[in-house]
Amino acid sequence: MSLDYLILGGFVVIGFVFYVATVTASNLLSPTAPSREKGVTYECGSRPIGPPWVQFRVGYYVYALLFVVFDIETVFLYPWAVTFNRFGLFILVEMVLFMAILVLGLLYAWKEGALTWR
Repeated sequence: MSLDYLILGGFVVIGFVFYVATVTASNLLSPTAPSREKGVTYECGSRPIGPPWVQFRVGYYVYALLFVVFDIETVFLYPWAVTFNRFGLFILVEMVLFMAILVLGLLYAWKEGALTWR
């Protein structure tokens, strides 16, 4: 049991040494040339135009959330496709229910106008 803790402690020490070494090497090897231009909020080679606060319409956020929901759906489709032969009809019914819930959500969002750009 004590050998396990010794090995774990060794990994912790090695990890800490690796962290300190990489941060030190980064600070020593990276070029530093502080200037007023580099202190600007968005360093891109040109002066910022206008105020930094830009307000977007709520529709953009709703559209992004719908994208995330249907993107997550594809994450669930892959394991379903891989294990389809093993579980048979049960997993088919579960996936049909899952897709039906998503389609209902899509129809609701469509009805509410969340998919239109105005």
